[in-house]
Amino acid sequence: MTITSHNPSAPVHSTIRTPRPGRSNGQWKVDGHEPLNSVEVFKGESHPLRVRERIENVYSREGFDSITSDDLHGRFRWWGLYTQRRPGIDGGRTATLEPEELEDRYFMMRVRSDGAALNPAALRVLGSISTDFARGTADLTDRQNLQYHWVEIENVPEIWRRLESVGLQTTTACGDSPRGFLCSPVAGIAKDEIIDPTPVIREIKERWLGTEDISNLPRKFKTAVTGHPSLDVVHEINDVALVGVVHPELGPGYDVWVGGSLATVPRLGERLGAFATPEQAPEVWHGVVRLFRDYGYRRLRNKARLKFLLADWGPAKVREVLETEYLGYALADGPAPAQPTQTGDHVGVHEQKDGKFYVGAAPVVGRVGGGTLTGLADLIESVGAEAARFTVHQKIVILGVPADRVDDLVAGLEPLGLTATPSLVRQSTLACSGIEFCKLAIVNTKDTAAQAIAQLEERAADVLATLDAPIAIGINGCPNACARTQTVDIGLKGQLITIGTGDEAQQVPGFQVHLGGGLVTSNRDEPGFGRTVRGLKIPVEDVADYVERLVRRFAADREAGETFAQWAHRADEEALR
Repeated sequence: MTITSHNPSAPVHSTIRTPRPGRSNGQWKVDGHEPLNSVEVFKGESHPLRVRERIENVYSREGFDSITSDDLHGRFRWWGLYTQRRPGIDGGRTATLEPEELEDRYFMMRVRSDGAALNPAALRVLGSISTDFARGTADLTDRQNLQYHWVEIENVPEIWRRLESVGLQTTTACGDSPRGFLCSPVAGIAKDEIIDPTPVIREIKERWLGTEDISNLPRKFKTAVTGHPSLDVVHEINDVALVGVVHPELGPGYDVWVGGSLATVPRLGERLGAFATPEQAPEVWHGVVRLFRDYGYRRLRNKARLKFLLADWGPAKVREVLETEYLGYALADGPAPAQPTQTGDHVGVHEQKDGKFYVGAAPVVGRVGGGTLTGLADLIESVGAEAARFTVHQKIVILGVPADRVDDLVAGLEPLGLTATPSLVRQSTLACSGIEFCKLAIVNTKDTAAQAIAQLEERAADVLATLDAPIAIGINGCPNACARTQTVDIGLKGQLITIGTGDEAQQVPGFQVHLGGGLVTSNRDEPGFGRTVRGLKIPVEDVADYVERLVRRFAADREAGETFAQWAHRADEEALR
């Protein structure tokens, strides 16, 4: 039996094979296109990208109550829109209420930056949207996106118009699609760059972003591309990553990684052992996306990420299928990236290859807001700098600062709530949206993190001054690891915890603790996930106390040259409590 392609314009290779006997995994090239869950049904009934026309012509004119359920709770995501959490619903009810009971009539809107250099005009547009339509909110995410809150459906077309006037978009910022691309924030300017990845990102976007052919995937699909030796895009936790290396015969290009992801079933990506030249790299990306589209598991949503296919197939088979079915040629074998010798957050002042400087600045856990973005645009213009980029660490890098204006730029950041000289704890702490806006969250994260940073800066300045590297902290409102709780030094995973015993026992918001996680960028000998300590859970209000106690113990016990992650994995449990 032959079933025609899901896309009439797709090439011949998308003809799919006879389904195998037994239970289907929903692989299009193996099992056919029969939808196996409600999400696959609504995607098949109307491609999610087509909802934009209804948003512009119907919903924005007729209001929130006119939106159909499949569009509101499904297709809107392909345009970066989720309903946000209704205020006043505590974390204890997150798991007991239906999503529709948790949601408000306002939206979170996610804007993808894709590593773009944002000139003052773009920053002013981002700031104006925050001020005019989002109650002043704007959060940098650890995927280089910008998220607004309190967005009303009536204003969405005007927001899109403003964004697109400066080359920005929300296209497939969410949904079962290629999400925003991570790109080195110092691409094209760093003195020690191996290769500039911006042409690869540009070609991918121009050729394929927003096309229906690759925008109905089994689940989300995350991409990272870097050419910097600091490995500054957390490539190991992306579905596909292109990492700059130098091939001994072919010169600079990319080492190909696939299958990384965190959430409740974390898995680090694996090398295919394949080298992609700069010319091949966009096609390699496109091939991996289509491989996932055709062979990814669509039956169960919680088994639908590429990491599950990688676990079953292994990297050798993934490479073979990629080369034979999607590229039509074999890739050269290539080297692995070298171990980095510096962190990849780019905080501080650094000389560019053209003699100008870039300056990495830290807000508090990614919160910026309309005033900050507009003020940054003014500051960049006033010192004669060029643009800014977001980072995967919820930071901002200002590009092209003239040498004689660096001090003015650094001083001008402080009134905006940004700093190029943050404390190690402010520099290293990430936090997700948390219960303030997210329907999945159980605890408050942004405010908890901000309060803990302030307390630690005051109480633990003496011990922080003795450290030679930041201790990365990730504060997450639920188990889904948006703040990378499994791969940071101190990961705090939000949940309800029980304090007290017997009749005095009560449930309160708190965190399970993960310690000693790391990626290649952590400078550990081997990347891996953090360990948990039996029974160790802390209430929200004890975060600063616990982190201070832990850091002081590390400072007292560590051996020469030992990182926090290395110490956390060898320390006995009592030392980690």
